[in-house]
Amino acid sequence: MIHEKLYLKDYYSFLGEDGRNPYLETYLPFNLTEMHRENRKRPCMVVCPGGGYSMCSQRESEPVALKFLADGYNVFVINYSVAPHRFPCQLREVAAVMELIYKNADAWNCDTEKIAIIGFSAGGHLAAHYSTMYDCKEVREVFPDSKPVNASVLSYPVISADRDFAHMGSFKNLLGHEPDEQEVKYFSCNNNVKENTPPAFLWHTAEDNCVPVKNSLVYAEALAKYKIPFELHVFPYGAHGLSTCDDQSCDNINDIHKYNTVWIDNAKKWLRLIFKI
Repeated sequence: MIHEKLYLKDYYSFLGEDGRNPYLETYLPFNLTEMHRENRKRPCMVVCPGGGYSMCSQRESEPVALKFLADGYNVFVINYSVAPHRFPCQLREVAAVMELIYKNADAWNCDTEKIAIIGFSAGGHLAAHYSTMYDCKEVREVFPDSKPVNASVLSYPVISADRDFAHMGSFKNLLGHEPDEQEVKYFSCNNNVKENTPPAFLWHTAEDNCVPVKNSLVYAEALAKYKIPFELHVFPYGAHGLSTCDDQSCDNINDIHKYNTVWIDNAKKWLRLIFKI
């Protein structure tokens, strides 16, 4: 396996402006020449950890990467810029990751038609934001040929800036202030779903008192409006930030964790269906 830390400013110098230093961790399995698989192309998973746009959670990074690595994915974990660094640097950093995947597709054995993005909490907002706005003007200013993802997995995601159920702290960190009425619309991912938005797998808990479950519900409703395939799981119990729901990412494992951990297998099955693998 090739496990490297790649600093994005080494490839795109403008991503290092204002003291930013985002980086990418790669988890790239070797193809087995003994089994004549040297030319096999693998599906890819881009991981966006959560942390309220104030940090990138370790619990939602490597533990998640290892789950999908074991299922045959090339995995890319992005440690993106957080406060005091503001929009649009985070979207541009994801776009840079996509550029690197495409440019190194042969060397890394990447199937560029099977790239998924997974995000947790505020990382879920970043994943949904990129899924719906990869071609927005702020990204296209620096990456004129920015690339879409082919599927998204959204884990207890921050979706809406609607004050009635938003995680407002994430938007304050992203923007540097509370969003005004126009920004509420622009930064609510459910408002940006359109015909070419990729399919999504969503999971949340009904008792999440940090990022209300309505965030996932409004995104699913928007996907349904455009007849975009999605799968939605709402588990009855569980706090915010469960990650992989096992002892790799949580302390004091209980029956709720054991019940909710099926999201991982369900997401993998869904991706196999969507990607036809």
